[in-house]
Amino acid sequence: MPFTSREEIHFLESLSQLIYSNPFLPERIELEKAALGKEFDESAPVWSQHFQVDGERRNVVVLGKRVGALAERLRTSLVEGVAASDRELLLYEDMVVYLLYDRYREQLRQVIQTAAPASGVRKIDFWNTFRDDFDRYLKIPGRTMPGAYEPVHLFACLFQIRRAFQYIYHFILGRSMPAARLRAAVWQSIFTRDMRRYRRTMFERMGDISTLIVGPSGTGKELVARAVGLSRFIPFDPRSAQFTEDFESLFHPLNLSALSPTLIESELFGHRKGSFTGAITDRIGWLELCRPLGTVFLDEVGEVDASIQVKLLRVMQNRIFQRLGDTADLQFLGKIIAATNRDLAAAMRAGKFREDFYYRLCSDVIRTPSLREQLADLPEDVNHLVLHLAARIAGDESEAVSEEVVSWIQSSLAPGYSWPGNIRELEQCVRSVLVRGKYEPAGAPPDPSQGNPRTQLASEFAAGRLPAEDILNRYCTIVYASSRSLEQAARELGLDRRTVKSRIDQELLARLSGDGSRRTDSGEPS
Repeated sequence: MPFTSREEIHFLESLSQLIYSNPFLPERIELEKAALGKEFDESAPVWSQHFQVDGERRNVVVLGKRVGALAERLRTSLVEGVAASDRELLLYEDMVVYLLYDRYREQLRQVIQTAAPASGVRKIDFWNTFRDDFDRYLKIPGRTMPGAYEPVHLFACLFQIRRAFQYIYHFILGRSMPAARLRAAVWQSIFTRDMRRYRRTMFERMGDISTLIVGPSGTGKELVARAVGLSRFIPFDPRSAQFTEDFESLFHPLNLSALSPTLIESELFGHRKGSFTGAITDRIGWLELCRPLGTVFLDEVGEVDASIQVKLLRVMQNRIFQRLGDTADLQFLGKIIAATNRDLAAAMRAGKFREDFYYRLCSDVIRTPSLREQLADLPEDVNHLVLHLAARIAGDESEAVSEEVVSWIQSSLAPGYSWPGNIRELEQCVRSVLVRGKYEPAGAPPDPSQGNPRTQLASEFAAGRLPAEDILNRYCTIVYASSRSLEQAARELGLDRRTVKSRIDQELLARLSGDGSRRTDSGEPS
């Protein structure tokens, strides 16, 4: 009896590619389809948060069941001595990796969910069960597996994968392709484009590669930085059944634009007592506090003084720095992530940003898309984004608040509004509509209701936002306001005088007259 059938080989090959693919690109869904065939459930083209999806995705459930059944059959064949090629054994090993991840991902998620800053490293109570499952499937008497998997290292890798997926999935919203590409870029920043190579060697070298996040203000650059920084590889110690670090305490953000140059240096490098006015005690800086598996996030790096750029360049080149007022060299072993909304190419041309510093930062660049780009790709995604934001802000009232906000946006903002403040502005729009029933974009009139009624009607008409009844009422009012004569308005509109009179919107008429009064001269409505 052969070890695998043709159909099983096809399934295993598709699964093997799926395991090491980027989960946030459309190719992941295509690989699910290739693996499941007729059992594949058509779904969204990319992985993203969706309120309408309850529980686990059906394709993941089906994959898990099929993998579980096939793993048992193939393991039995191996135990019974059925011959298998190296290629078949490699595919079997990959399948077991998927099986172990699928079996323990909920428990790994619970570890992440219950973690808290400064809570310390906790004992993993399911480690022994994981190791037993690993041994059962991959340590078979008389068989030498070609993949050289080790249970401790694999456990640490799966925990990292679960963290990375959790943070990317929950931090970066949107179903558009620009949002999907951003999620995929963050995943690649963590694991590189080749996850097999990452598992073999790069897992302990990624701290040497700095990450630069660029994009407009309000596009979530700090969330991207957190996703990368909180998802670094952390070894597992089987003797204590603990990970060697508390991942929640390893991310150190610093907003450089909020500090003076002296304070930036003090926060980053630390200082000795008396090194400057106000330095009344020694201080340890973030670079010194950051442990080897930690990350220092330099937000608004484009704003820093040239002298600080030189010092940061030295840190990145030599991993050496000094406290202010001290001559002793200290070593930095963590990872640097920087972010800016400035055009660094223009800043370099203007002599405001050092080229040598930029070329130390640019090995791994992530660009965050504007909200305008996301909505240009998928306009209806504004509904989805508003619902997520409302859930954070309004809790159990999120659906009602979301409906109010979307309705206000559709009726009050011009079609194709550019959202210059991006996601941050949309979030404030949700808050403002929740509190005041409206939102005032920067540069808009103090009250949107005081805008030009004629322009507003044309804009809303073009967008298809008005019911026919409302169009007729407002248009009759605008035509009448020009002449203040019902007879003339009736002739221009081709309607009966009484119909025109019944259609006059007194509130709109007051806005058009500019004084809010209701004139009752001959021929005018009272």
